[in-house]
Amino acid sequence: MSQWDGKSKGTVLGYRIFVFLIRKAGVKSAYFLLYFVASYYFLFLKKSNKAISYYFKERLRYSYFQSKKMVFKSYYTFGQTIIDKVSISAGLRNKFTYEFDGIEILKRLLAEKKGGVLISAHIGNFEIAEHFFGDIDLDFQINLVTTDLEHSAIKNYLESVTQKSAVKFIIIKEDLSHIFEINAALANNELICFTGDRYFEGTKSLSETILGKEANFPAGPFLIASRLKVPVVFVYVMKEPNLHYHLYAREATVKHRDEKGLLKEYIKSVETILQKYPLQWFNYFDFWNDLKP
Repeated sequence: MSQWDGKSKGTVLGYRIFVFLIRKAGVKSAYFLLYFVASYYFLFLKKSNKAISYYFKERLRYSYFQSKKMVFKSYYTFGQTIIDKVSISAGLRNKFTYEFDGIEILKRLLAEKKGGVLISAHIGNFEIAEHFFGDIDLDFQINLVTTDLEHSAIKNYLESVTQKSAVKFIIIKEDLSHIFEINAALANNELICFTGDRYFEGTKSLSETILGKEANFPAGPFLIASRLKVPVVFVYVMKEPNLHYHLYAREATVKHRDEKGLLKEYIKSVETILQKYPLQWFNYFDFWNDLKP
């Protein structure tokens, strides 16, 4: 099955070096060091190289040499989004600019006072959205539904050097108690955010075609969103040149208990974003389960 192990690469020392550069010399200096880090990943991470190269070559139909170039640029862009996230959380929000595309959808959703479901993907840099929402006086609570598998040492270090996030985390549990937390948040006119493009072994999945080939998706976000009778919005926060971000919100058409229909609409939304930002889908694993060992 196409699955992710829930853990990201990197070390605490690496993050310390980047945070030091960001604070002492600015964001662009950290970008410079990133060339060397991205080169290391490009040269030595054969498994993730193979997976992301397949995405560019077989699914987006780049040539062999174009795909190789895009693999390096993908690592570099991913590193930039991490640096941006740390920089903004560490108090450098004023160094970045943004624009909204579809903010009226979120305003109307909140005015209805029914709560809502946001479905994003591992595309762009959604985790920084809260810092931009605050600038336009959009007052709401985001609850991010997630697993708790990330490297705890890195998490602890970042929490020590950045501002505390206003986002609440709802951890997926085997006893399904997270469902009660989701319902309680919606009743309080809060927003629930899922990512719809990674699932873990042992969890229920749905199969559907994306970029011309069938892949597996986590069933949970689409099952829950299609049954709650609340608005559903696809959201992405995409990196642009010159420390600029573009935030997209697109309302979904949801039929009750039609999780497959919602998944298909989600995939169309993801494909549209990837047409414009092919470098910013950060799924460095065998997503289509089509690579030979």
